[in-house]
Amino acid sequence: MRKTLTLTDILITIVIAFIFSVIYKLWGPLYSFVGILGLHVDQLIYGMWFMAATVAFLIIRKPGIALLAELAAAQGEFLFGGQWGISLLLYGLIQGLGCELIFAMYRYKSYRLYVTCLAAIGAAIGSLLLDVFYGYIDSLALWNLTLLIVARLVGSILITGVFAYYLVEALDKTGVTKAIRPVTNDDYQRLEDEMR
Repeated sequence: MRKTLTLTDILITIVIAFIFSVIYKLWGPLYSFVGILGLHVDQLIYGMWFMAATVAFLIIRKPGIALLAELAAAQGEFLFGGQWGISLLLYGLIQGLGCELIFAMYRYKSYRLYVTCLAAIGAAIGSLLLDVFYGYIDSLALWNLTLLIVARLVGSILITGVFAYYLVEALDKTGVTKAIRPVTNDDYQRLEDEMR
């Protein structure tokens, strides 16, 4: 399988990112609404903002895709008038890098659920570091900060990890992703086995 990105890979990633940029824009008001419940319940749905990276990578399975998808989705959300303004671009970059680093640790060869969940954690950690940089969370009491971090990590694992993984698995079953992914040795082997 070629590891270099083709124009088709980039265009498909941009389409995925565009879809997620619309979702991200719509997710903002929901996130704000849930925030009024208190106790960082909103952090349980924060993981939606990392999902473009894991979904795009699980579909295309090449280096650079997670970063490109997350950055492009953040750009789209910004262009649609996302409520966090220009900081969205920095969040997209750092969150995409968080995912990309995890996939790189596995040499872009593992598409398992636990790797996707680790990528979700990588994105969440990146977002938390930016929250400290922007001064959003550094003044919280320790118990409150702990609650926020745990809720964000749990939400990220559930949405960006588990939900994204099973969403792509469902797409795989429809055959949609076969048109996108290059043929692998396993595909040739299955074809050969069927012909016997």
